[in-house]
Amino acid sequence: MIAKLSGRLDSLGADHAVIDVGGVGYLVFCSARTLTRLGAVDAAVTVLVDTHVREDAITLYGFADGAERSWFRLLITVQGVGARVAHALLGVLGPDDLVRAIAAQDKAALIRADGVGPKLATRILSELKDKVGGLALGPAATTAGPTGTGLPPAAATPEAAAVGDAVSALVNLGYGRSEAFAAALAAVKALGPTATLSALIRHSLQALGRRDTER
Repeated sequence: MIAKLSGRLDSLGADHAVIDVGGVGYLVFCSARTLTRLGAVDAAVTVLVDTHVREDAITLYGFADGAERSWFRLLITVQGVGARVAHALLGVLGPDDLVRAIAAQDKAALIRADGVGPKLATRILSELKDKVGGLALGPAATTAGPTGTGLPPAAATPEAAAVGDAVSALVNLGYGRSEAFAAALAAVKALGPTATLSALIRHSLQALGRRDTER
């Protein structure tokens, strides 16, 4: 099995790169995010590889880092998500973005990827929500339950309830679920678990306002 390739970037395509390793050109399928990180043709490159072997083909999928490869492997465990759809998701959402989207149960974030409709997005969120709880953004992120943060109920805490209520308020104000989730988590970290809901919402709105200004 090929796990990594290091060589010269021979050429780039819409969904692949050819990497010359000692005179042998390897066709490696990559997400748009990885392709943009490879640099210019003739540059020295290293990609991590996931090798898929079938009776009629050996296909190489390349990744700029281990986090992206891990997410690719996780995504293709979901029924209906093949390599093409997994790469499409990774092209629009980086690993951290996927953690936030799944933790926040943000269907709108997922359907930005080609080939992902509402039904498939719902399946991805449902099947992966329990698997990303430990990957979320710190202790307060492993929250859940009735407050609607989308993570396992067993992890519910007072901080979880505060985050969930703040997220609901921010979504009602028109913010996307993923950005609301990230802002609410940051507010809990900054203000502490005893902060009132109004303080969390105010802190989150300030952070979101600064982000909008910087765009």
